Amino acid sequence: MTVISDAIIVIFLLAGSFLSLVAAFGLIRFPDVYTRNHAASKSATLGVMLVLLAAFFYFLFKNEIFSSRLLLGIAFFFITAPVAGHLISRAAYNSGVKMWEKSVQDDLKYKKSHEKKLP
Repeated sequence: MTVISDAIIVIFLLAGSFLSLVAAFGLIRFPDVYTRNHAASKSATLGVMLVLLAAFFYFLFKNEIFSSRLLLGIAFFFITAPVAGHLISRAAYNSGVKMWEKSVQDDLKYKKSHEKKLP
């Protein structure tokens, strides 16, 4: 069972570090605030969650300790990180940060123009 548990831990650690690395490259390479925020909120969230899951399995398989704190950390991060990314993007849009000139669609612009016409 130790070889299988080691393989599970290594797979989760490698996947988490890969997704965190992808998020870092996304923050460097993407052209505007919105796409950078997308990279940070999606890839980094999954990367951190996989690393925390690997730590949970490490303590569970190696030390036979059930860490409810790690599970709560995973749940907390799963709930708060995407919401924070959405709110940061919404705040940037409402403060007038321009989208990349090659962006195809602006859903909030359409929504705002129709909200103003309602009584």
